[in-house]
Amino acid sequence: MRPAVVFILITVMLDAMGIGLIVPVMPDLLQHIQGADLSTAALWGGVLSTTFAVMQFVFGPVIGGLSDRFGRRPILLVSLGVMALDYLVMAVAGSIGVLLLGRIVGGITAATQSTANAYMADISAPKDRAANFGLIGAAFGAGFVLGPLLGGVLGEYGTRAPFYAAAALAALNAVFGYFVLKETVTEDLRRPFQWARANPFGSFRQLGRLPGVGPLLIVFFLYQVAFMVYPAIWSYFGKARFGWDPSTIGLSLALFGTMMVIVQGGLIRWVLRVLGERGTVIYGHLFDVAAFLALAFVTSGTLALILTPLAALAAVITPALQSIMSKAVAPQAQGELQGALTSVSALAMILSPMVMTRTFAAFTDDTAQAYWPGAPFAVSAGLITVGLAVFIMAPSRHIVPPEKT
Repeated sequence: MRPAVVFILITVMLDAMGIGLIVPVMPDLLQHIQGADLSTAALWGGVLSTTFAVMQFVFGPVIGGLSDRFGRRPILLVSLGVMALDYLVMAVAGSIGVLLLGRIVGGITAATQSTANAYMADISAPKDRAANFGLIGAAFGAGFVLGPLLGGVLGEYGTRAPFYAAAALAALNAVFGYFVLKETVTEDLRRPFQWARANPFGSFRQLGRLPGVGPLLIVFFLYQVAFMVYPAIWSYFGKARFGWDPSTIGLSLALFGTMMVIVQGGLIRWVLRVLGERGTVIYGHLFDVAAFLALAFVTSGTLALILTPLAALAAVITPALQSIMSKAVAPQAQGELQGALTSVSALAMILSPMVMTRTFAAFTDDTAQAYWPGAPFAVSAGLITVGLAVFIMAPSRHIVPPEKT
């Protein structure tokens, strides 16, 4: 594997590690800063997640468009440097306002995941894109393995320690990338930057004109909203339902991440050969419905730890959808596509934390008519069902890539 590809995978892995590192300590950190109970901390966690997502939504197409114009290398390296500084600021935050500022900057820098995906599209033949996007998913899963484990361990030394670790990892990867990352955007592929297309709505309109892509964007959006239930409420769910401490929460997320690595790094290639891209998406949706419903009603912590890695068997959906849509887009606009998908994911992150944390709070606070910490997972199961219906009804004809624009 080329060093530059290793850097791309490490970058994605560190994005996930940065999230996973801080997730186990966020309930305790927010309770400490706010002096509030767990339900209130969950609501503030939703605000921070939503702020992060708003920045990704706004800047995803901007970053993707800039990478189409100026190249993948400068965008990735600068963003990693800013990310390292941002984690340092959050490490010393003494108020919710500073944490909020950190999430604003962090959301902008995390929008470069679109650039990492665009790089992978640049170097992949069409027939290999789903599997290679699976490698990116596997790297993200690996980050979920290492991040929560380290976060849970470091959390025992204080709620600030994981932020310092995330800053150091981002800085080290920037140095590595400086020496190994080669530019893939040649003059033939370079596309002029246009503000009219460098915004979520302009990007959606441009992509929506491509045959068959519109319904797939809807499916992608619904899946992302449903999937975001994990980072939105998992740590609060584990503490409320099972009384888990940060290390156990970290372990559970690590189990999920381990299975994501296995599924997206290897198993997806077998699934694609057997089911094809369309069949793979359908299988993933059906499995996700079953997994979310199981988590909604589980009452045993041991059983939840068993179900957590099994739920990751549905992680084939995103790479398969990305590949289908990537084949509809000209090589000159891969950054724009991935930027738009980043914005779709970010829009899901805007809505999902608000829906999931408020659902969690409604079923766990002192005024709740019924105590049901797993209620957000039932919401996710419903969204996945709708997404599956949209996908099945969407046209499955071959999509012809547009000419260079």
